[in-house]
Amino acid sequence: MSEPKVPILAPEDTYKGWLFKWTNYIKGYQRRWFVLSNGLLSYYRSQAEMGHTCRGTINLATANITVEDSCNFVISNGGTQTYHLKASSEVERQRWITALELAKAKASRMQAESDDSGDDSTSPAASQGAGSRNSEVQSTLRTLNSKVEDLSTCNDLIAKHGSALQRSLSELEGVRLGGETSEKIRQVTERATLFRITSNAMINACRDFLALAQAHSKRWQKALQAEREQRVRLEETLEQLAKQHNHLERAFRGATVLPSSQSNPAIDSKGPVPGKGDVSDEDEENEFFDACEDVQEFITVPADPKYHRRSGSNVSGISSELGMDDGTTSLDEQSLASNPESPQSQEVVPVRKRRSRIPDKPNYSLNLWSIMKNCIGKELSKIPMPVNFNEPLSMLQRLSEDLEYYELLDRGAKCQSSLEQMCYVAAFTVSSYSTTVHRTGKPFNPLLGETFELDRVQESGYRSLCEQVSHHPPAAAHHAISERGWTLRQEIALASKFRGKYLSIMPLGSIHCIFEKSNNHYTWKKVTTTVHNIIVGKLWIDQSGEIDVVNHRTGDRCHLKFAPYSYFSRDVARKVTGVVTDKDGKAHYVLSGTWDEKMECSRVMQSSRGGENGADGRQKTVYQTLKAKELWRKTPLPEGAENMYYFSTLALTLNEPEEGVAPTDSRRRPDQRLMEQGRWEEANAEKQRLEEKQRTVRREREREANRSANPAEEGKEPADGAEEVEIASEPSETTYKTETLHGSHPPAYSSVHHDNYKPMWFERQVDPMTREPTHIYRGGYWEAKEQGNWDSCPDIF
Repeated sequence: MSEPKVPILAPEDTYKGWLFKWTNYIKGYQRRWFVLSNGLLSYYRSQAEMGHTCRGTINLATANITVEDSCNFVISNGGTQTYHLKASSEVERQRWITALELAKAKASRMQAESDDSGDDSTSPAASQGAGSRNSEVQSTLRTLNSKVEDLSTCNDLIAKHGSALQRSLSELEGVRLGGETSEKIRQVTERATLFRITSNAMINACRDFLALAQAHSKRWQKALQAEREQRVRLEETLEQLAKQHNHLERAFRGATVLPSSQSNPAIDSKGPVPGKGDVSDEDEENEFFDACEDVQEFITVPADPKYHRRSGSNVSGISSELGMDDGTTSLDEQSLASNPESPQSQEVVPVRKRRSRIPDKPNYSLNLWSIMKNCIGKELSKIPMPVNFNEPLSMLQRLSEDLEYYELLDRGAKCQSSLEQMCYVAAFTVSSYSTTVHRTGKPFNPLLGETFELDRVQESGYRSLCEQVSHHPPAAAHHAISERGWTLRQEIALASKFRGKYLSIMPLGSIHCIFEKSNNHYTWKKVTTTVHNIIVGKLWIDQSGEIDVVNHRTGDRCHLKFAPYSYFSRDVARKVTGVVTDKDGKAHYVLSGTWDEKMECSRVMQSSRGGENGADGRQKTVYQTLKAKELWRKTPLPEGAENMYYFSTLALTLNEPEEGVAPTDSRRRPDQRLMEQGRWEEANAEKQRLEEKQRTVRREREREANRSANPAEEGKEPADGAEEVEIASEPSETTYKTETLHGSHPPAYSSVHHDNYKPMWFERQVDPMTREPTHIYRGGYWEAKEQGNWDSCPDIF
């Protein structure tokens, strides 16, 4: 990417060029485009901004120019504006200093001449040149000046006569009654009369001055407002013209390249046709280069016109644009195939009508003192948390919401290119967070052995099953399979850290996605969820961290970065960026978007190093990409969602009563059902009953495990307080993590008591791909549902 190294001397004493400007201690010096014209030094982020956005201007007439060293110099106006600048070389710095000094001298001279001419009276020639408006202003100023002189004269007279009146009054007080009394009184009367006349004259002059000032002030305000409005209109017009110019320039480049490539295909092998369009590519690269944020790890610019082809209505044209001539399915074809207006999707299948509303959330006030006073003297493990903090869904149902945008996996299953398939899998990982942006309520903690099925085979071709497989540490296993050729499974355990003002929730465990046709096996982990304003303020949620989606069969990888929210960032909130690379590290696609709205994908045609240095001092990678294609867009929330816990359309149906589900299904949980119906007091009582029942069953299960391990101890009573030690019987988080990292056998979930609990539908195994211990679906649930045989299910409710 070429750069002008030497400032440009343009006509009309205009001086332009690149300089490095100090911004702050975090970003340091940033490259900016400076323009010196008419005694004003202005700067922009790029040359393209000159038509519409100026970042700052300093007047050289009152500025001081100081040279610090061979390349650095400072320009300051003595007030709030100070520019610390750095040139690339000493020669370039000297050229700038010379140009700035000449411009400063000229600006100072012009300002002095303007001040001198303003003090003199307006000559007839000047009046004719300035026009009627200038003559009117000068006449008004002369009138106001004469009135001010009258006020000054009246002020002197008032002071003089007032002093004399004061002396006369003092003398009158000291005179005895006699012949002199009448004379002194006459003098006081005369001076009081003179003072009254002078005061009246001053008041009249002030009244005339005020009326004149008010009359002309309104006219000046209207004129100033008209000038401001005209300036705003001109700026908007100029911005529109700049955009139109940029659009026409790009269209011109496409028009000059495309016909020649169609008429003579041999030109494509030799490179693009030289012309004006090639030169303007540098401006586009410079524009994005200067506008990018340091948080980004790479830079994207439009690809060279030689990579663009005019695509027709046939699929072969689209495939050739992406460089695929082997008949593989392209991203454009997938988006066309998934269009609901296409003939392929017009199949009418009778499906069950799901509910679209739940009872509105009651407006219950939360009394923290009533919660705290009921917890005095109780163990931490026995403190019941009220449902006021919850939403009427369990964690198993929230886990099933990851399938809200299952269509992305359906499209990925149709792809024959693993790199394109990776784009859809990456978009699917991001889409699972879109439902959390307004969901500040805590889901119900599932009871041990609780399950949740989501059977959508008739509507969407998939069905999933979740089960709470561990209570300490809490962990849930999820398995989903689709008739359209993909399987999704995961085991998620949550670790949390309370930081006072916010709560960080870190999901542990891997997510697996396997495509049946290609046998591609993808894995990734979730990012950290942060809930802000826990103590004071309105709750809000942010997602931050990095995700590596890995295809274990091909070695392809997608690195996604969730940018944390920053008040000082100029970037869009909730931003997500990513790059899809093959096993050799070559980039093929660039992903960008937000985790609460949409994700887009751009094909990388060429990549190079040499962008602006990042925060770590390393050069960023510049990717030349084709036009972005939309992969995923969030579905709007249903009407009235703010009164229904901000549930999505899918979330509204998750707790809908359904026949034939297992007795352990979350839909049958009584406290959750009562909360959904708005009966929160009853829900709190039922929740406390279920938790106490779970503790009792666990203690009994531990006794049986101890009897089996120690037959000699059978029949003996436990020591005092043994039944109450629940926290001590939980495995430490360190032990659980260590055994997970080393890929050993399932950890014993008790260090004091033995717990022989085994999940119903999942079994703990070492994953053959990641070598991590995890719970994998063993089968049997859907067969039991078909037979209606739930005799083996425990009674947990």
